[in-house]
Amino acid sequence: MLKILISEIKYSWVPRVGIIGKPNSGKSTFFSALTKIPVKIAPYPFTTIEPNKGIAYVRVECVCKEFNVKDNPRNSVCINGIRYVPVEIVDVAGLVPDAWKGRGLGNKFLDEIRKADSLILVVDASGTTDEEGRIVKQGKYDPINEPEFVFNEILMWVFNNLKEEINKEIRKIQRADYNENVQILEQFLSGFSLKRKHISSALVDAGLQRKKVAEWSEEEIKAFCKVLLLKSKPILIAANKIDLPRSHENYLRMKEKYKDFIVIPTSAESELALNKAKENKIIEYDDGKIRIIKELNEDQRKAIEYIQKNVLEKYGTTGVKEALETCYFKLLNYIAVFPVEDANKLTDHHGNVLPDVFLVPSDMNVREFASEYIHSDLGKYFLYAIDVRRKQKVGENYILKHRDVIKIVSSK
Repeated sequence: MLKILISEIKYSWVPRVGIIGKPNSGKSTFFSALTKIPVKIAPYPFTTIEPNKGIAYVRVECVCKEFNVKDNPRNSVCINGIRYVPVEIVDVAGLVPDAWKGRGLGNKFLDEIRKADSLILVVDASGTTDEEGRIVKQGKYDPINEPEFVFNEILMWVFNNLKEEINKEIRKIQRADYNENVQILEQFLSGFSLKRKHISSALVDAGLQRKKVAEWSEEEIKAFCKVLLLKSKPILIAANKIDLPRSHENYLRMKEKYKDFIVIPTSAESELALNKAKENKIIEYDDGKIRIIKELNEDQRKAIEYIQKNVLEKYGTTGVKEALETCYFKLLNYIAVFPVEDANKLTDHHGNVLPDVFLVPSDMNVREFASEYIHSDLGKYFLYAIDVRRKQKVGENYILKHRDVIKIVSSK
């Protein structure tokens, strides 16, 4: 049904979420449940040797019904008034203690994290795998500290990279004033896909905006890196394997301990099983609702009953799609924008109705949108835009709103 390939998408606008966690926490199952791509899943550490990449979809209410038109999208799919917008997902191999020192698969996989816009931290809430990803008896391992350990691995990796850059360039930056902090840090952290606004904001929150980088102590470097990470790579915690004993209790404990994070109960294995049953035309499945459309054998019946009782009746959904969409629409604060060339017919120059929808930052103005998401010339020669819904001209500083339908007018 949804067959948009990553090679067919304008890559620059595809936001990326990294799926992280220790080995055997259910990351690869989570990835497969989102992308429908079969990956190697096995109950032992380091199953994922190369990062898996694929396309998943987030749901946006389309504007087609509001404007009473039949759309024919190019970069997305519309089903019953819901746009399925493609996003990129990366399944990063499991992080073990001291990965930042190179232990396990180490920096090779931490390197994948730097490219992500946001992170889903998959935690085995059942406590049936230890910090190394080895299977243990239930109750022997407490998963409550797992988010802290994974975040610390990423933090130490960024901290050491920045500390090395500062020490390497110390003579040069000693001559720099604190007003040059942002420029210096932007250069040192250029490989981490960070935005200038994140660096500026982290400097203020860490109380270091008026102290030269060359004079920072190690503790101050670490404090800055911690704030920067939370701003630039926001993390959602997926309390996975929620159907297993003790998982719900551990999920509630995580919510209490990590109040600054969003924690969502998930069952990636249930989502994957339901998707497979749907593909095999055994059930109809959408938004946590199951309708059996084919006679089930005994194993299938037991599996469906188990998921219904232990996941859907308790939580409403498996939580997998909700976790992904929460990353985009709450953590990253993306909105959906529908550009058109003909404001009356809502078409592009080929006659496609509502052809595209783009996920963009909620603080983006219309000129930036024209330049970065459609064509650089539209930004360069921008005159004004038309808010199609209100039939009003808007200037270059107009801040886009969720589900705006926009026509760009340029002098070329």
